[in-house]
Amino acid sequence: MPSHPSLDRLEAAVQVGQSAVDAAVHTLRRGPGADVDQVVAYDLAHAASAAMAARSMLDYAACGELESDLAAAFVAEVLVDLCARVVGREEAWGLEPDWWAPAAAFLAEFRSPAFLSSLCGQEGPSHLDSDFELVRDTFHRFAEDRVRPRAEEVHRTNGDVPEDVIAGLAELGGFGLSVPEEFGGFASGTESDYLGMVVATEELSWGSLGIGGSLITRPEILARALLKGGTEDQKRHWLPRLARGETMAAVAVTEPDYGSDVASLATSATRTDGGWLIRGVKTWCTFAARAEVLMLLARTDPDRTRAHRGLSMFVVEKPQTDGRGFLLTQDQPVPGRLEGRPIDTLGYRGMHSYELSFEDWFVPEANLVGGEAGLGQGFYLQMQGFENGRLQTAARALGVMQAAYEAAFRYASERRVFGSPILDYQLTRAKLTKMAVTIQAIRQFAYRVARLMAKGEGALEASMVKAYGCRAAEWVTREAMQIHGGMGYAEEVAVSRYFVDARVLSIFEGADETLALKVIARRLLEGG
Repeated sequence: MPSHPSLDRLEAAVQVGQSAVDAAVHTLRRGPGADVDQVVAYDLAHAASAAMAARSMLDYAACGELESDLAAAFVAEVLVDLCARVVGREEAWGLEPDWWAPAAAFLAEFRSPAFLSSLCGQEGPSHLDSDFELVRDTFHRFAEDRVRPRAEEVHRTNGDVPEDVIAGLAELGGFGLSVPEEFGGFASGTESDYLGMVVATEELSWGSLGIGGSLITRPEILARALLKGGTEDQKRHWLPRLARGETMAAVAVTEPDYGSDVASLATSATRTDGGWLIRGVKTWCTFAARAEVLMLLARTDPDRTRAHRGLSMFVVEKPQTDGRGFLLTQDQPVPGRLEGRPIDTLGYRGMHSYELSFEDWFVPEANLVGGEAGLGQGFYLQMQGFENGRLQTAARALGVMQAAYEAAFRYASERRVFGSPILDYQLTRAKLTKMAVTIQAIRQFAYRVARLMAKGEGALEASMVKAYGCRAAEWVTREAMQIHGGMGYAEEVAVSRYFVDARVLSIFEGADETLALKVIARRLLEGG
């Protein structure tokens, strides 16, 4: 069996991967750019994200022998994945064919089937301090007692998020995690705000992605946008309501022809007496029926050449409705309509997504975020919320992965094939180990990003942990489903829900391809 790897050896292995990333960045900078060399740029973005996750495991490895073993297993997998991206494209990456040779001995030891099998069942501690362990325990109990018992029913019937779950989460303070104390929330302006959000979101998503972890995402996005650019009156009016769960929010940004290409949005806001008239169509507006307000991005400058500089943000009020679609009307100042058509999805049920059609829907002047100073600032205010939303989405991925891993381990312990539990088979054990170390690595990466964002940094890293974590969730839930065999394909088994829920994670809060090419690769080529 391999010995426990030293920190120096782990660092050297991580550096092999980082050097390959650095070489690709240097090579692409001399070419036409990420928009042309898209295949390499996409792989580079994911490789750089994986390398950052591996680096996050170095501090974890310093905590003990088990932690160093888990780190070694993860770093080895990162290097192998990087090799798969590079082979046959060495010239495009600026690498020699044997670039990975300095890590050959490391890979031989820490990818060996015997080593991986020996780690089966070892998840490793999270190394949170006692305050955050209390947060974890509190939200875990809520997820276990209030969310999980309802999750399957909502998924199977495509039902609504139960009102008692919303009320219970409000009582717990879940909607106030990012709202400052002066506005009735629990945020103190320290790194605990971001870490607490990550921990709480993971546990709620462990209960259910659709009716747990995603409930606090939209209030989080709107709250951070208001804190960044809202007027004092807007902050004092909306933030306490968001923190109490009294006002539920949805986000209306995406349009049928424009998803991640926010600068091209066409929905318009035209001045009228006392406010604005909204015209246009938004799509994939999750939770729009239940929400009382929509965070809406609209074009206030009709000059389309101004692109994102012509967009402004509004808080659009509407009545609460159920999940079967809705048609709302206004009489004053002119006849207005807001129609919501539900979009059926294969997973992520409970929240419900909608296509929204606005016809002269009136929004008061007071609901233009930032007032006159907010004109043309909508894109930047949205990004303030979305950057943290990406970190939160990584935390949602963690919760889904953890739930899938636990289900797979439990089933593998109980299911007997050819006279033995499938947990005794080397292949099963190696799969479970890879799942566990991947989850722990992304968890440590998310904690690191949370600490960076608390210092006003970490925008690139938030995109990286979202991109890497959400793709990993697809693999982990697939393998968990596979370990269940035929039962994994049955709707009555929760692991099938984890699989279809995980699939959406790489799509929302920045589609994977756009996030990789337009954010991660571009910033790497610009120098971070």
